[in-house]
Amino acid sequence: MVNIILCGGSGTRLWPLSRQAYPKQFVKLFNDRSLFQQTVERNSGLFSSFCIVTNREHYFIAEKQMNDAGIQANALFILEPFGKNTAPAICFACLSCDEHEIVLVTPSDHLIKNSKDYQEKVSLAVEMAGKGKLVTFGIKPTYPETGYGYIESAKEIAKGVFEVTNFKEKPDAKTAEYYIKSGNFWWNSGMFAFKAGVYLQELQKHSPDMYDACVKVFKESLKEKNGIEKIWLNEQLMAGVPSDSIDYAVMEKSDNVCVVAADIGWTDLGSFDSIYDVLPKDNCGNNSTNDVVYMYSKNNLVLSDYRKIALVGIEDCIVVDTDDALLFAKRGMSQNVKDVVKFFKESEKEENDITVFHTTVHRPWGTYNVLEEKRNYKVKEIVVFPGKRLSLQKHAHRSEYWVLVQGEAIIQVGDSEYQKKVGESVFIPAGEKHRLTNRGKDPVVIIETQTGSYLGEDDIVRIEDDFNRA
Repeated sequence: MVNIILCGGSGTRLWPLSRQAYPKQFVKLFNDRSLFQQTVERNSGLFSSFCIVTNREHYFIAEKQMNDAGIQANALFILEPFGKNTAPAICFACLSCDEHEIVLVTPSDHLIKNSKDYQEKVSLAVEMAGKGKLVTFGIKPTYPETGYGYIESAKEIAKGVFEVTNFKEKPDAKTAEYYIKSGNFWWNSGMFAFKAGVYLQELQKHSPDMYDACVKVFKESLKEKNGIEKIWLNEQLMAGVPSDSIDYAVMEKSDNVCVVAADIGWTDLGSFDSIYDVLPKDNCGNNSTNDVVYMYSKNNLVLSDYRKIALVGIEDCIVVDTDDALLFAKRGMSQNVKDVVKFFKESEKEENDITVFHTTVHRPWGTYNVLEEKRNYKVKEIVVFPGKRLSLQKHAHRSEYWVLVQGEAIIQVGDSEYQKKVGESVFIPAGEKHRLTNRGKDPVVIIETQTGSYLGEDDIVRIEDDFNRA
């Protein structure tokens, strides 16, 4: 059996914690574990292997987080150049499996608190999938939520398993209240189980154009089997794949769908309000944290790792503090944070960057952090992980001065190589090819000072690269 993990969301409603280059599934929200890590840990005892479908810019984050969590699992990464929604993503994953393989499809960014009940419901779903059914998981609604889709069920066909009659879009408040009172509606969890071949047959039947386009992409994609297995989906052909969700493309059209009723402590975590609901609170309804002082305040959510914060006489407020952005919102309105992201994206480039990157930017080889930036110079801290190296590159508009502050590195400038230790430095003129390699067992840290007429991150020509970047 295979756990297909969909890992392509951007998490715009959790800005500024979540950014395009480091989305919410990788942010360590609970007990120093990300939602992605929790997803893999939760399923590692149930499934023999994983198929992780993610953006090609994020796979190295997922790979590192699995290693950091000590998760030893057989994993295939399917790398998308850009997202085309869940139906194609699941199709690519199923094409990589034997047609008789039972797969469990899970998002990477949901919280599930009742692990024992979860295991029981997964076992039940696997049993139904073995009989050729398309199985979805329905969560018993506890209040009239307007941010979730709903599943309407009919007769019970097995204990805890119901026939599906309809999938409903996110309702208005009045409709959601009707769903709750009727008793035969479930929140749509976005989790599924089926045989890989059954899903492909149903997709070909109900969305043949999508199926044909996905098969064409899969056949022409690069399969990499050195180290962790990866499939780099063909970018040019990917543009021709229709974009649609599994609900629209398959589930709503099929007459072979059942729902497992699952009371598993599930939360979508699609907003700061949902995070507030699951965090521990003090007697006044404030989330508990050592970095925040609450005075005459109640029912607040404050998230910060960067400074002491004091709230005096504040109620029903959300405060999210990062080292480069600060969000204030009224509780109950955090779904609208996505409108803030949209505003920044439509603004000048300098503001747009704040929706894409944190100050610490993750790369396949390590991280960099901009310490200071002015019109004609920029200072970075660059960390290169053990066994990794930068691309062989050059810049048209800037020179760089590197000072080694931790570890030992091999630095190439032009056609010459130098072994550098702590305290030693090297100058790289504009236009000169260069590379840093860390062959040691510890991270290498350098302070890079850039000077020149243009200091944008796009001033780079990669001559060679270990990570298939242009």
